Amino acid sequence: MSESQATPVAAKTGVAALDGLFAAVNRSDAPGLVVGVAQHGQTVYRRGFGLASIEQGVANTAWTRMRIGSTSKHFACVAVLLLAEDGLVDVDASVRRYIPELPVLKGEPTLRQLMSHTGGYRCFLDIGFLSDGMAIRPKGAGLAAQVRQTDVNFAPGESMMYNNGGYHLLAHVIARVSGKPFEQFLQDRIFTPLAMRDTASVPSDFEIHRGVATLHVPLPAGGYRRGIFPTEEILAEGAMISTIDDMLRWLAHLRGPRTVGSESTWAQMTTPARLNNGTVNPYALGLMRHDYRGVEVIHHAGSVIGGACQMLTVPSHALDIIIISNGASAHPTELANQVVDAMLGDALTAAPIARPATERFKSLLGARYHSAESGLVIGFGDADGKLGLNVLNNHPIPLRDDGDALRIGFQDIAAGPLVVPVAQLEDGPPDVLTFIESGTSSRYVRLPQAAPALAEVGPALVGRYRSTDLDSDAEIRFDGELLNLHVFGAFATSVMTLEPFTADVFGWSCADPNLPIRGVFNAEREGDRVARFFLDTVRSRHIRFDRVGD
Repeated sequence: MSESQATPVAAKTGVAALDGLFAAVNRSDAPGLVVGVAQHGQTVYRRGFGLASIEQGVANTAWTRMRIGSTSKHFACVAVLLLAEDGLVDVDASVRRYIPELPVLKGEPTLRQLMSHTGGYRCFLDIGFLSDGMAIRPKGAGLAAQVRQTDVNFAPGESMMYNNGGYHLLAHVIARVSGKPFEQFLQDRIFTPLAMRDTASVPSDFEIHRGVATLHVPLPAGGYRRGIFPTEEILAEGAMISTIDDMLRWLAHLRGPRTVGSESTWAQMTTPARLNNGTVNPYALGLMRHDYRGVEVIHHAGSVIGGACQMLTVPSHALDIIIISNGASAHPTELANQVVDAMLGDALTAAPIARPATERFKSLLGARYHSAESGLVIGFGDADGKLGLNVLNNHPIPLRDDGDALRIGFQDIAAGPLVVPVAQLEDGPPDVLTFIESGTSSRYVRLPQAAPALAEVGPALVGRYRSTDLDSDAEIRFDGELLNLHVFGAFATSVMTLEPFTADVFGWSCADPNLPIRGVFNAEREGDRVARFFLDTVRSRHIRFDRVGD
């Protein structure tokens, strides 16, 4: 369920409704979450649910520390802007001014563009997943991967795509310019001045810190495994641990009055990004800002291996919400929206956003479309009774119904916005589809409904390959009845199973169930043999592999 599907609590409203919202996670046999709600600066709800550690049988409490994942990002943006206040950085200068070893590709993104996900670089996390799966990458591997790239997702400012790699680079800029480790700069300039005593930036899940909840990943057959993020150097992309008390203090500060950062800094923090084509997205600098049921919300979610977070404020009602999970089955983003529904009730003047019913567009189900220019594949599927859009072979995401267009907002997928003009769909799936990504219209051609047999199209792909961008050798081979791409990274082997859409366009998914990433594979031929192919993920596009042997 996304923000627009959250429904008001029927029986109770206000604080009285909150216990009911969290009843499902109020357990003594499963991981849970911590919740803090404040209004007008006064904490009105503060509870822990479930277990901080199944292994130790320790309960979550209101003071349990947890990883907040990508909710960390806007703290890094504040840090960059503090250095700008000091006269030490120019946020509109190229990142290569501060990290000159980065290659010159299709332009040089600025620090501001990295903060707003408009810089165009690929994401080092996706690159690492493709080459090494869930193997632990050592310190330095992230920067090395960014320096190694020979292409980008797009030229700076041309589109918008969530990018952890850009934030990893920002942390290196902060450290180089300040002369302090990134973690220490945050401590000295943000956490200490605001008395956030239980907050820290922690670069590795192997580190042990006082009072931190264990991260839990559910297993298909029942039980859990420990959540470990596969790098020893998590930085600005999502390294922080905190508590609900510290985060409520931060949210009150975010709304003002402020002691960290000038008014100019905070104005920049909350100004949505504008693309070169004029498209304005709800993402500012590490913060989302948009309408929710008639009120403006500012928020940012976070996700880690075995946990999730949502931080949200409704400034007009001085309502602050923080929900952090260490593996609960519920989703913090959905719960935070339901808290808004419960706390504000009749003050919410707009109904939940409409979603098109699958029944209305049932002839579209299963239809796939391919862009010859970008290599991307989109399609339509059912998402709990609502029409969903498949992007790059991922599971369908419910579309919003804007009347003349169906849309996925940047706040839904951290890419786009993605827009399908609806008039072309009324008579069933068209042969050619107009699809708009980040304000740019593209032509997509419908793929055949019947995919070719793997035994017919697979042999042309079989062979050995090399990817400079991944610094990895690879092999495509049949493993029994499956056609698999094996990528031999520096630290492990990653395996992706290929599913044909056409003779040259395939969907792929990772064979490791603990790594649920998917994408699209486009082959290029010389004669009857595939000479090279390209992999696309939601956050890293057109990664090249060249044939080096049979």
